[in-house]
Amino acid sequence: MEMNFNPDKQHTLSKAVHISGTGLHTGVLVDMKLNPANPGFGIQFKRTDLPDSSLIKADCDLVTDTSRGTTLQLGDVKVSTVEHILAALTGMGVDNSLIEINGPEIPIIDGSSQPFTELIEDAGVTEQEATKIWYSLEENIYYYDEEKRVEMTALPSTSYRLTTLIDFNSPVLGTQHAGLKNIRDFQTEIAPCRTFCFLHELEALLDNNLIKGGDINNAIVIVDKPVDDEEMNRLKKVFKREKIEVKSEGYLNNLELRYPNEPARHKLLDVVGDLSLIGYPIKARVIANRPGHSTNVEFAKKIKQHIRKNKHLKDIPVYDQAQPPIFGINYIEKTLPHRFPFLLVDKIIELTDTRIIGIKNVTFNEWFFQGHFPDNPVMPGVLQVEALAQTGGILCINAMPPGKYDTYFVKINNCKFKQKVVPGDTMILKMELNGPIRRGLCDMKGTVYVGGKVATEADLIAQLVKVD
Repeated sequence: MEMNFNPDKQHTLSKAVHISGTGLHTGVLVDMKLNPANPGFGIQFKRTDLPDSSLIKADCDLVTDTSRGTTLQLGDVKVSTVEHILAALTGMGVDNSLIEINGPEIPIIDGSSQPFTELIEDAGVTEQEATKIWYSLEENIYYYDEEKRVEMTALPSTSYRLTTLIDFNSPVLGTQHAGLKNIRDFQTEIAPCRTFCFLHELEALLDNNLIKGGDINNAIVIVDKPVDDEEMNRLKKVFKREKIEVKSEGYLNNLELRYPNEPARHKLLDVVGDLSLIGYPIKARVIANRPGHSTNVEFAKKIKQHIRKNKHLKDIPVYDQAQPPIFGINYIEKTLPHRFPFLLVDKIIELTDTRIIGIKNVTFNEWFFQGHFPDNPVMPGVLQVEALAQTGGILCINAMPPGKYDTYFVKINNCKFKQKVVPGDTMILKMELNGPIRRGLCDMKGTVYVGGKVATEADLIAQLVKVD
């Protein structure tokens, strides 16, 4: 990766790239395509084998299964074993990508993130104009699972750092720990580390036909008990190998560990992937003692709730002028066709896949005050709605795959003007999707805030049209 990587900017892939492989648990051969995406898009999955399936956001609230990897689900549509690709994207600094896959499970390849980091490196990582908003913790966040003896802590920090400790009471593994002081070292220090399991776990999975894509080369198998000839013959048959042996160190077959503490490093890899499901980039020091997918996801939910509560994301938006905007006027002009005097959005301060917040500073020099109540200047309500519409247009366009789009509003419902907007006011323009974009139609709830109060609100429906 280039040395001038700016961690305070959003990044996407420079081009689309493909990889094919088998899912570890389903045994299904799938093709996966990583695509560039617009700022604020985040990481989203699309099942291309299922017609009209909605995009599935990489979000801890959509996790439905953590028994053998992390599974995301929306409605009846699932994508499983997402943690290794998510870890690779996080480690390579990719904020926005659409992942298309024509099957139910991410390919396991060699059980690590290295094939994916190499794929991302082949694509190239491009800096985007949008600012990357980091969320710093003001207090310790603590999670404890007494039954599983898992402890996870996130401490305030000036960067994102992780430490994992594992102890399986195994004579082979012993107690191991791994650390990552800088996420930029993920590619070299963590990505090559493969998933691991114990032979007794493998046997249970085989008995229940739950590891259909298993291969001797995509997992480290730890042998923590004597193995008889009958079991060896069974393993040869399962893995289609003429020879299978247990090394004196307690690992199955002629396996060379990539690091002495490769299992602990892989646990750290899983933590990076699962905590990306928070949905917000965080600055914190994370210490994970005996982590697993279920506890990682519960911890991600706890951190996400903390951020939402403390960033007022559910209530009236807060405009901090000291914070750099996500988009300035230059990007807005590239996205929207509007120009002076009809461009009514000055900056964008927040953008996700379902919500956007824009700012419009109203001054006495606005062109419309010359003829609209010149002795008693009040901003026309229809122009407030137009400002919302333009803000919503940026949200809709960014939610689409890369390309040039225009938005045309087809319906305005429930429009109410609750207080007037006058020179000197700062309009906070909030637009939220009421549901997924379907067939180019975007249904949004719009609200204008002035001075911490609702000034205007309306439901707006827009049609997205691709510009050739």
